[in-house]
This record gives sequence, C-alpha cells and structure tokens, in this order.
Amino acid sequence: MKYCARCLYPENHPLNIILDDDGICSGCRVHEEKDNLDWPERFDKLKRITDAYRSRSGNNYDCIVPVGGGRDSYFICHVVKNVLKLNPLFVHYNKHYNTRMGIRNLTYLRTAFNCDLISKVVSPDAVKALNHATLAERGSMYWHCLAGQTCFPVQYALFQKTPLIIWGAHQGVDQVGMFSHLDEVEMTRKYRKEHDLLGLELEDVIKQHPQLDNHNLETYRYPSDSELQAVGVRGIYLSNYLRWDSKAQHELMIDLYNYETNEQQRTFDTYNDVDCFHYSGLHDYIKLLKFGYGKVSDHASREIRLKRMTREQGQQMVRRYNPVMPTDTDLFLDWMAMTKDELVDHLNRHRNPNLWTRNDAGDWALKNCVAGDVCDAPNIEQARLDAEDQCTFRVCNNREPDHPDRSYIIIGKGYVDGKQSDSPLNFHTEMPKSSAISSEQ
Repeated sequence: MKYCARCLYPENHPLNIILDDDGICSGCRVHEEKDNLDWPERFDKLKRITDAYRSRSGNNYDCIVPVGGGRDSYFICHVVKNVLKLNPLFVHYNKHYNTRMGIRNLTYLRTAFNCDLISKVVSPDAVKALNHATLAERGSMYWHCLAGQTCFPVQYALFQKTPLIIWGAHQGVDQVGMFSHLDEVEMTRKYRKEHDLLGLELEDVIKQHPQLDNHNLETYRYPSDSELQAVGVRGIYLSNYLRWDSKAQHELMIDLYNYETNEQQRTFDTYNDVDCFHYSGLHDYIKLLKFGYGKVSDHASREIRLKRMTREQGQQMVRRYNPVMPTDTDLFLDWMAMTKDELVDHLNRHRNPNLWTRNDAGDWALKNCVAGDVCDAPNIEQARLDAEDQCTFRVCNNREPDHPDRSYIIIGKGYVDGKQSDSPLNFHTEMPKSSAISSEQ
C-alpha cells in the first residue's frame, strides 16, 4: 500500500486519491490553494451569489441550511445568518443514533440563531429495515444517515420553493482534491450516489431487498432532474468561498455560542460528530475494516495540512486510536435486535482481503499501516510541512455533566432547566482569522 508522503492517506482512499511524481496526494495539492487564493475576493463572490436568492417579498426563506447537533452546523448557520444576513430555514434529518449532547446542541443552535427549523424523523422500523439491507449490500450501518441528510433538505427545498441550499465543506475537495476550489463544484446526484451512498440509490437497495416496499422510505428518494429544474434547486459549498478550517471554526463557535464538545472513541478530534453514538465508534471501526484506516487518519491528515501537526505526530495518533475497539456495538445490536455473530458475518464479508490477514492465533491483523515502519512513503523530507501551531482540542461546555449518554435520544427537550442563559442570543459577525474575512464584511 502506498501512502502520501505528506499526509497519512493511502492510495486506496474511497474518493479516488492520486499520488503525483513527488509522492504527494491530490488532496494535499488542492489544499495548497488555501494558502494562495484571495479569500476576501472569493467571499465577495459568495455574497453576490446569495444576494440573488434573497426573497424579494420577504414572505419566503432565502435559503435552506441542513443542520445537525455536531460537525460544522453552528459555523454554517453563523455565516449564513449573521455574516451574509440571509433568512435561512434550518432542515434536519434525524439519524436516530443521537446523543443527549447532540440533541442539546441542535436545540441551542435553533435558539441562538432565532431561525425556523424542521426535522424529519423516519419510523424506527423503517430505519432498521434499511440497516439490515445496507449492512448486507455494503457493510454499512450509516447509509440511511447519509441518504437522509443529503436527500431530505433537497426535498424540502422543492416543497418550500426555496432553491438555494448552503452546505459546508465538499468532502471530495477537502479530503482528496477531486476538484479545485475554483471549480466551485456544487451538489450533484452523481457525486451523492457514487461517494456518499456507496453507489446505491434507494431504488437499487429496494431492487435487491423488495421487502423494503413495506415501509415508507420516501425520505430517501432523491427528486428527479425535472423536479429540481422546475424550482431551480442548487446546492453550493461554503468551503469554495472561504478558507475552511474546521478546528478554528469550531473554537469560534465554542466561544460565541457554547457549542458542546466531547471526547471521541477512535480519534483525538473532540469537536466533530459529538451528536452521534456511532460515527467515531462502530461506524468508524467498520471503515477501518473496509479501507484500512479510520477517522483518526482523516483528522491527522487535515491537521498536518493545516500545519498544526507533524506527520510523525499523526502516525502516533494512528497508533493510539486505530486499535481501539468500539464500546457502542452492543447499543446498536440491542436496538437492531441483531446478534453479534450476524454483525460480524456482515462485516467480514466486506473486509478488504488485500488489507487484512489472519495471524497464527486466528485473529485479524492489518498487513500494513501508515503508522508502521514497513509501510512508509518516499520523499517524506521533501514533502514535509513543518508544524507552526499547537494541535490541542477542548472538551468543554457540557450542560449535563451528571447525565452520561447511555441510549439513543430520538426526540428530546434539549434545553437544560436553569441553563437557558448559556446560549447567547446577541448576534456576532466575527470570523476565524484563518478565513481572511473581517467582521465588517
């Protein structure tokens, strides 16, 4: 297995990474644009694009913003509402795997930005049926999350006749350099199916598992091209118009809005995906089985590119977190009424045989790994980026420290009695310094 000489990504990255003659991956090369583009000019272009979608009558929303209780939702909402001065509708797909912290973050987000929010909760039986099917087809317990998060906001844009959808970062740009920032790639059905949905649309899943027709799965059915064209729906990505740095962005949101953070099982990043029991647990372990790397490699590669971590420090993080066994497996199995043997059978059928082997004891082991001595890349010194800053993540603002997460919260109150004042209601226009956007813009 070949690895990038600068970051920690392998050549088998599922988004099709390319290594150049210097051994540096396409993701690192496109990331170099972040230090060279005129970001104030890029942001001015974003303002021109979004200004064209303002509701002239004031009787409709200016845009749709997909949101959740983790990741970059606070930052996206901050930019849209308080910097661009748009009137957004927040749209949320409920993934069912919610933590108490995630429900709280979502509730306080809606209040902090004083915007309307609509949430879709699909029947648990339908979600479980989908999980059984997609575990069989792709070894995925997260297909329904990705399908719902990328489909329901589009459906609601049609229903509301609000054509502009504003997303955060484009994964294909930010991770693997599939496109340049200057391409200004937008949300497409093709990218969604091939990458987000592992090559499966709902119709493909139902074809293989016709019993799914017994459930109402319309939330996962992507609108037709003619429907999208009739309303003019388009989805743009903020990361094409401002310098994306999720760590700096999260820390601004912690300071401004008391965004809650938490330690994660299989990575050092305490900011992303605190709303989900499984994303950095069982779901990430499944990713390791399929591709030989997990979220810790994603996060370390990002921090290496942003010059807050050396490659060797990233390797140390991989050595620390890759072997961690998820503690949330039983929670998922109990909810699914599935045995561990059933799950293991699904996962082993999707385990990449080119990456894994059984040792003499019969246990599975990675043949090679970016953290090991036998699998390193050439030209490391020539490709190296020196760390210029510290890479520390905060664990802070837990509004319910005496109530640990033990089970899914499908629907919850969110607010903590007596702590409403924790969420400031005065609006701010500050941006991270790294975004090169001043508060006057």
